[in-house]
Amino acid sequence: MRTKAITRLLFLVGVITWLALLFTDISIVFSSSNANIKQELPTWLPGVILNLYILSVFYYFKLKIERDDVLNFVDLLWRVFATGLVFTVISLGLRLLEFLMGSTRLTTNVVFKDLIYLINLALMIGFLLMAFTAWKRLILYQKSKWLIRLWAFFEIGLLLSLLYNTFKFPMVQWLYGTLMGVFVVVGLILSGNMKWVAYLNFRQKWTSLLLLLLTIFYLLYLFYTNSALAEGIGMVAPNFTDYRYHIFILSLIVFVTIYSSFSFLVILFNLPTTSVFEQKLEEVVNFQRISQSIQTEQSEESVYNILLETSVSTVFADAAWLEVNSKQLNYKLFTYKITDKEAHDIIAHLKNHNVKGILEQSSDKTKNLSKHLSSLKGSRFRSILAFPIYVKGENIGTLALLKELPEGFNKEMTKIVSTFANQAGISIENFRLMEEALQNERYKEELKIAKTVQKSLLPDVLEKDNDFEIAAFSESADEVGGDYYDTIRINDHLVGLIIADVSGKGTTAAFHMSQMKGIFHSVAQEDVEPDVFMVRSNQALVYCLERGSFISAIYFAINTQTKKVRYARAGHCPILYFCAGQEHAVYFKDKGIALGMVRNKSYKNFIQANEFEYHSGDVMVLYTDGITEAKDNKGEEFGYERLEQVVNEVRSKSPKEIQEHLIHKLYEFTGTENINDDYTTMIVKFK
Repeated sequence: MRTKAITRLLFLVGVITWLALLFTDISIVFSSSNANIKQELPTWLPGVILNLYILSVFYYFKLKIERDDVLNFVDLLWRVFATGLVFTVISLGLRLLEFLMGSTRLTTNVVFKDLIYLINLALMIGFLLMAFTAWKRLILYQKSKWLIRLWAFFEIGLLLSLLYNTFKFPMVQWLYGTLMGVFVVVGLILSGNMKWVAYLNFRQKWTSLLLLLLTIFYLLYLFYTNSALAEGIGMVAPNFTDYRYHIFILSLIVFVTIYSSFSFLVILFNLPTTSVFEQKLEEVVNFQRISQSIQTEQSEESVYNILLETSVSTVFADAAWLEVNSKQLNYKLFTYKITDKEAHDIIAHLKNHNVKGILEQSSDKTKNLSKHLSSLKGSRFRSILAFPIYVKGENIGTLALLKELPEGFNKEMTKIVSTFANQAGISIENFRLMEEALQNERYKEELKIAKTVQKSLLPDVLEKDNDFEIAAFSESADEVGGDYYDTIRINDHLVGLIIADVSGKGTTAAFHMSQMKGIFHSVAQEDVEPDVFMVRSNQALVYCLERGSFISAIYFAINTQTKKVRYARAGHCPILYFCAGQEHAVYFKDKGIALGMVRNKSYKNFIQANEFEYHSGDVMVLYTDGITEAKDNKGEEFGYERLEQVVNEVRSKSPKEIQEHLIHKLYEFTGTENINDDYTTMIVKFK
């Protein structure tokens, strides 16, 4: 809003100063052309007002053009052209008015001529300052320190030169000539900065040529018109405001004309090579497109399609195909502006002529292959260029480009497409690495979820009773294990207890654990016999477990009223039981097949219920096979005897202490904390 207000104020100042210039200059001209009228205004006043007008218009365009970030190169030229067109039309309108009025007394009057002159002078100055500001933006497009300093010197010097003409100092020829010479030389140096031309495309260059040509025409027309009017007035009234001795205006005319002419010639001479530059730019864009395809595309096929499109457009090929034979896609043919049949016919024809696989990337090989292709009847293509696509050193495919003209590819095209093919291989390799990374991340996320699920499946608090004490421990070999243990109170004197080992690892094992937990909590609450529990559990799991999966388990029902334990073993590790009274340990190796191994009702024939009576001080050790099968650095297993020996050392202690001693000895035996299988123990000590 502030800039707009200042711009409007400057425009208003420009109008007011021009009207003041009109009044003062006409007064002086009128009095000087009539001997009877005394001249009262000083002759230097119009010069001062003219300079004020120049300053207001200069800063008006400075704010209008320099602070407009939206304008591009062609837009600037359009602004200059439009301004020149409007001002030229106004000037031509005045000339038409003079022509229509004919040789009347008014048209020959010096005051009228001065009026027309001052209007044309204001138009020319406005056009020059508009072009000056626009050329400044073009020159300073790519800034450097010396360029900014040189332009500042040029601009400030021009503004200071206004003082020379302000008070009509006596003409000092050498000073006048020196100032003009300096401004012309600096203007020539600045006019050599035309880096913006390189960023114009073919169409923009043609537009710029037309606009610059018309700009030069407007400039020459306004200069010629003002020169003719000034010469006519000078013969009658020599004291008028004559721009022909104004250093600022003359320097501006020279600079704007030089830069306009230089720009026109540079664009004209660059026009024939524009297509080459645009092709190079397209190559860069296409190369970048292939390079960035890993970030934007969702599949390898998308990268292959981009390679086809970019290669064809870069070397102006008529068609292309891409043979891919990789593990991810097997064999696949991608075509571009050619049918699958045409591509297969050419491939078969080249094989028949013993042209194998990929061409060496040279023009000679291209010609040789094109010779073979020319012998193919019915084919519209006469030139072919082929390149290998490598991913991690493996040749996964061949890119073939075709043209309808014989020998249509040159060595430069070969290098370009070779670069594209290499980059495509890198992009595909990166794409696959990213896919693997994403899959690994997804897998890790799944494992985190499964681990959370597994932790939620294992109880935080085990059932307590006056007759026994329980301690449990579980450590997974991977992020998610398949071991499960749990307890449930069935009634006041009956507690259910289970330990199980699910085959497999990861999310599948966690899923089967959740199924086992659901079965345990639902079936055990019905107070069924242990063998019935196993039969019903097997029947439920048959519909959940896939073939080859199974769950080994032992289910116990501890009756604190009868002091007896009934249990059933389904393929799980044998129970290690220490009898306190006999000071003797024994393994209960009862028969039983794991859940899910037999998938029919005959499973009940493979399971049996067992019972024993417990006494104070007895210890029951439950575990999974990860304990007994743990190996040391020599490959020896921990085994049943060592398990019995380790537990026997501390059987008189609490279940928690027995458990800690066992785990400590286990890690001491293996010599590492990186376990190969899940470690799970459940120790019950009867009081």
